[in-house]
Amino acid sequence: MNLLRLLGVLTTLALAGCGNGTPSTGEAQSAPLTVAATAVPHAEILEVVKPILAKEGVALDIKVFNDYVQPNDQVVQGHIDVNYFQTEPYLAAYNKDRGTDLQTIVGVHIEPFGAYSRRFKSLDALPNGADVVIPNDPSNNSRALILLDKFGVIKLKDPGNPLSTLRDIVSNPKQLKFRELDSAMLPRVLDQVDLALINTNYALDAGLDPTRDALAIESRDSPYVNFLVGLPAAKDDPRVQKLAKALTGPEARAFIASKYKGAVLPAF
Repeated sequence: MNLLRLLGVLTTLALAGCGNGTPSTGEAQSAPLTVAATAVPHAEILEVVKPILAKEGVALDIKVFNDYVQPNDQVVQGHIDVNYFQTEPYLAAYNKDRGTDLQTIVGVHIEPFGAYSRRFKSLDALPNGADVVIPNDPSNNSRALILLDKFGVIKLKDPGNPLSTLRDIVSNPKQLKFRELDSAMLPRVLDQVDLALINTNYALDAGLDPTRDALAIESRDSPYVNFLVGLPAAKDDPRVQKLAKALTGPEARAFIASKYKGAVLPAF
């Protein structure tokens, strides 16, 4: 084989290799769409829209997590396409802390945040020095304190500050003793403390009924909407666009209303 012929063969093989290794746009769009979510209510809502997407040619692969960090990490690292579990304030705090650029795609539902106790029937019954546990991430930590301020248990320097911390408490008449724990741990220690401020998804997963069991709960106009989230390019992905449409469609709305009976509210 002469040199020119050999070069021609090698070039052909190289081009063929490049063509086989790079998926076309159509192939990328037909690949399963992976979504990270917490179990309740996010994964349950995703299961409702899964057959809707299947009819449109999108296979939904739901990955369930029990924490609030890995779902974002996995999307940033490119292992998962999008996630559905968080509020905008939580996302903003994550982006600031990690230097990332995750973005909201569509708002789906609201989970009114609540205060729970196995030992007392009202906030007024809390004794002096009561043991109170709240989430340890900045967004939900503030959310817990703002709720307690609203119900007169403590007083914050600025109740409108979405990043209030324990240092911003200016009045604590019952000298409550606060401890900060991972959000997923809060339902597990409910029997061991006087009061726990728990995210609704974890409350539901633990068998609590926020509309019945919470001693205090956010109002229906809570600004803490749960969003579908992804990297900037996700907004232009036809599969993600179809998911966003399904999550804000009539089937999702009807399921949220019938399944959660006010503990979770549609945000659309």
